[in-house]
Amino acid sequence: MIRLDNISKQNGKQLLYIEASASLQRGEKIGLVGPNGAGKSTLFRMITGEEPPDEGLVLVDRGVTIGFFSQDVGEMSGRSAVAEVMDGAGDVSAVAAELAGLEAALADPEQADRLDEILERFGEVQARFEELGGYALEGKAREVLAGLSFSQEMMDGDVGKLSGGWKMRVALARILLMRPDVMLLDEPSNHLDLESLIWLEQFLQGYDGALLMTSHDREFMNRIINKVIEIDGGALTSYSGDYEFYEQQRAMAEKQQQAQFERQQAMLAKEIKFIERFKARASHAAQVQSRVKKLDKIERVDPPKRRQAMSFEFQPAPRSGEDVVNLRGVHKRYGSRVIYEGLDLLIRRRERCAVLGVNGAGKSTLLKLVTGATEPDAGSVALGGSVKLAYFAQHAMELLDGEQTVLEALEAEFPRAPQASLRALAGGFGFSGDDIDKRCRVLSGGEKARLVMARMLYDPPNFLVLDEPTNHLDIATKEMLIAALAQYEGTMLFVSHDRHFLAALSNRVLELTPEGIHQYGGGYTEYVARSGHEAPGLRAA
Repeated sequence: MIRLDNISKQNGKQLLYIEASASLQRGEKIGLVGPNGAGKSTLFRMITGEEPPDEGLVLVDRGVTIGFFSQDVGEMSGRSAVAEVMDGAGDVSAVAAELAGLEAALADPEQADRLDEILERFGEVQARFEELGGYALEGKAREVLAGLSFSQEMMDGDVGKLSGGWKMRVALARILLMRPDVMLLDEPSNHLDLESLIWLEQFLQGYDGALLMTSHDREFMNRIINKVIEIDGGALTSYSGDYEFYEQQRAMAEKQQQAQFERQQAMLAKEIKFIERFKARASHAAQVQSRVKKLDKIERVDPPKRRQAMSFEFQPAPRSGEDVVNLRGVHKRYGSRVIYEGLDLLIRRRERCAVLGVNGAGKSTLLKLVTGATEPDAGSVALGGSVKLAYFAQHAMELLDGEQTVLEALEAEFPRAPQASLRALAGGFGFSGDDIDKRCRVLSGGEKARLVMARMLYDPPNFLVLDEPTNHLDIATKEMLIAALAQYEGTMLFVSHDRHFLAALSNRVLELTPEGIHQYGGGYTEYVARSGHEAPGLRAA
């Protein structure tokens, strides 16, 4: 359906692709992987024709429809979320907009003198709407939006009043409703809660078109894709199978290449030693000459490219008391909406509590109550003895000073720390070389999240409260964070939609329900086994 034929592409001084080739066939679901900045988004833009390759061809079969979801959703306002989603289906959305206008006109007393004219037009437009399958389409649009956690009120309200994250869901819903022959999805799992993520996973598993996507969620990719295309060093390499199989294949290929490289290096060293030893002897001149020619003809094996793995180790945190935080009889409401009524909860030392609950259940509110970011309407929240708390909030990245460099942001937080120590900290979180001099305003979402984490974890707290800490983080950074937190000896309370993160780190689950908190020991894996759900209200796949 789509073929990339010997494409080359340069972005400024960076060579993204060098005579790279790959293809996307009907029914294939492909995960596009590679380090940040390798050119994944550029590849999508070349396929859609937004950006041409410098050399080579991008060939799309005639008649193939392509739907492209990117993180840049553009302007949205003046229409309902439903109308915006239906807009992707073509003419029907214009007809729907006219129908809505006519309905409003019928109810407008100031237009009573035009009633016959409006009714006649209403009949014509309604017939056209039915002919285009408009009512069925609207039902499907609402179904997709509901799957992405929209309430009826949000579906019918002005899309312009939604936050950036919810507008991204509208843009995603538009592509899903369109059901094109080929879907290109650039990070569709960003900004989704666990329930929406699992719904999207099931939707894409049932989608019969071709799919090319990027995602920082390995569990999500694993369950959808049947092929991986890796961008590395300007080349595109294809692997059959899911993400896990790709990792195994890549590790095996790297091991084989390393062994081949070492064998060749040993052979070359032996030949060079012979040449050096006998080059001055006339009696060995022919042999030396023969070996020099042989060496010139040998195609050198390169050592495998090793991706620089980030690593961070916690300094030992001071020990807290056994009771870390105690909530007693807590009441909390926002307007008429009751979030908690008489909540009792005790979190003890070294517990790693994952908080689950449907949208609006009060997950972030619980974290805000615990950290003192919001006060209870009644009841008490008490931190235990010697508790040193650090809180990663969803808005934490907005609080960085845009004019400070990465190093200055660390120095401002720890003015007495040796610069060498702060540079080592920055390096552990992926800021090496010139990156340490980048200003915060030019950092990507993932870079900002890493910087906030670095500032939190340098002087280690013994109680970590994390609200969606893996948003914006790529797979490699998530792995680093999981490895670091697995060694952490303090207490954790966290909300996450990343199932790999949940399973690796939790030893207790707090599920927020209208009836109160349901608790599960043994962590997320135990929760799935005992409840039969991967998220509240959703069956395990």
